Amino acid sequence: MNAILVHTFGGPEVMKLEQVPDPQPGPGQLVVRVRAAGVNPVEAYIRAGGYPRLPPVPYIPGTDIGGVVEGVGSGVAMFKPGDRVYAHGVSAGSGAYAELALCEEHHVHRLPQVTFAQGAALGVPCGTAWRALFIRAQARAGETVLVHGASGGVGTAVVQMARAHGLKVFGTAGSDEGLALVREQGADEAFNHREPDYLDQLKQATGGKGVDVIVEMLANVNLDRDLDMLAPRGRVVVVGNRGRIEIDPRKTMAKDSDIRGMSLANASREELTTIHAGIVEALEKGTLSPVIGHELALSEAAKAHNLIMQPGARGKIVLVP
Repeated sequence: MNAILVHTFGGPEVMKLEQVPDPQPGPGQLVVRVRAAGVNPVEAYIRAGGYPRLPPVPYIPGTDIGGVVEGVGSGVAMFKPGDRVYAHGVSAGSGAYAELALCEEHHVHRLPQVTFAQGAALGVPCGTAWRALFIRAQARAGETVLVHGASGGVGTAVVQMARAHGLKVFGTAGSDEGLALVREQGADEAFNHREPDYLDQLKQATGGKGVDVIVEMLANVNLDRDLDMLAPRGRVVVVGNRGRIEIDPRKTMAKDSDIRGMSLANASREELTTIHAGIVEALEKGTLSPVIGHELALSEAAKAHNLIMQPGARGKIVLVP
């Protein structure tokens, strides 16, 4: 099969399309024919060698898959060849940037009638959105949430989920196209974070009360200002960060507010079961519909990694073998 291999950590150019043996399923495993593979920022950090946990090289990047079951190993009871599925994880030595991927059964779920590209947008983006909003922030109907960076894969998912669960939703983006997308996903109001007075606009939209929850995609730029935007007992959940920032902790004291870190890698097996049960239900009800921004050929993995690190994200980037 064709697959993207990384033999040494470095720039996007280290990803090479090569021929590798087809994976074979062992007990409790499935081989999935990859129709689309999700591209996530964490995969760029790993490929560059700047992530705390690095795989042994060579390796195939990626964990998010929309595809069809090709074969099953012994003990697999829930799936059979031909089933439409999505996967949010791969077995050791496998990866999503390939024509075939080896997955453990508990990482695989039935894919409702959405596209394979949308299936590839469920694992990291929608899993992160669900865990950030409902597990870490403990957001409740009637509260107000600000999605800071709402036009990307995670951001659009948070907007949709929050709206479906009865929250008032504000979102930010950095372009007219991004703002239009945020509104299309159900945000009550959208603000351009490139405008110098956007925080004043946002504060006015809340009647001066601030917001109960902020889902933050770029904490190294926004975190200190986020603390100004919180209502009493508000929570900031840090989903994304690309550097250091100085904050004034007194701002948290004045409001009994919280800063909560969030990594999907820390989710327990029980949390993942809850998260993906919620995702599948939302897909079936039509309250969740992942936004796809770019579909690129598998051979364009380097281009995908360049795109995902650029500002102004609009939806999810996927690779199509």
